Amino acid sequence: MDSVEIDAYLSRLGAERPARPTSEALRELHLRHLRAVPFENLSIHLGEEIVLEEKRLLDKVVGAGRGGFCYELNGAFGALLGALGFEVTLLAARVHGKEGKLGIPYDHMALKVGTADGGTWLADVGFGAHSHHPLALYARDDQVDPAGVFRITEAGPDAAGARGGDATAGGGEAVDLEVVMDGRPEYRLELRPRVLADFVSGAWWHSTSPQSHFTQSLVCSRVTEDGGRITLSGRTFKETAADGSREERELDTDEEVLEVYRERFGITLDRVPAVRAPGGHG
Repeated sequence: MDSVEIDAYLSRLGAERPARPTSEALRELHLRHLRAVPFENLSIHLGEEIVLEEKRLLDKVVGAGRGGFCYELNGAFGALLGALGFEVTLLAARVHGKEGKLGIPYDHMALKVGTADGGTWLADVGFGAHSHHPLALYARDDQVDPAGVFRITEAGPDAAGARGGDATAGGGEAVDLEVVMDGRPEYRLELRPRVLADFVSGAWWHSTSPQSHFTQSLVCSRVTEDGGRITLSGRTFKETAADGSREERELDTDEEVLEVYRERFGITLDRVPAVRAPGGHG
């Protein structure tokens, strides 16, 4: 990223360029990203190609004012953080589904971020309803966040089997961690460094497979200024306040849907996305 691209990205977030890549700066950028850039899977249902290359991600998130799902959001955010001097490592994770079943390899992308003041953080702006602030990666006690109580623990003894027997790095260090929210495991995280191209297969599967929840439904969601969340699922618009109270309404017309995308999520579309049959593009 060059200086112009950095400034454009920061402008999208409503953020100033940090003087140093500190933990405090990361915390602010993380929250601003969640407020400004929606978690959305609209490209899948608009027939738009999803390309995991830095320039294409920046063109979408910064140039087109769109959001994306984990690979796009964390991929773009990781590029910004790296350009600002943070130490960024892409990490792969497998999401816990129904009955705790783990998803596919490269199911999710998250970021390990090192800061100039010695912190090591798990940053994740691409998991939908998740922590508002980065989590201390090596802390093993509860971490209280506006979104809930988080804990990062070492994965259980089945981790090796779940990943084909590759559960240790040199010296026997465990490379799988469980990220737990309010007592429920969210995803199993590997600490092995990855590159953007590693996640192409996961992005393809999630955007084409009939088994992927992304091909089965539409979602657009972001954190609000007061710490709540707004979500548009198809034609159902939900507003959840920070205290957990929720209002929900159905949008009757295409004009209403497009207005909510534009006014509440900053996304301008020329047509209303509709759930497509999986396999329409790849």
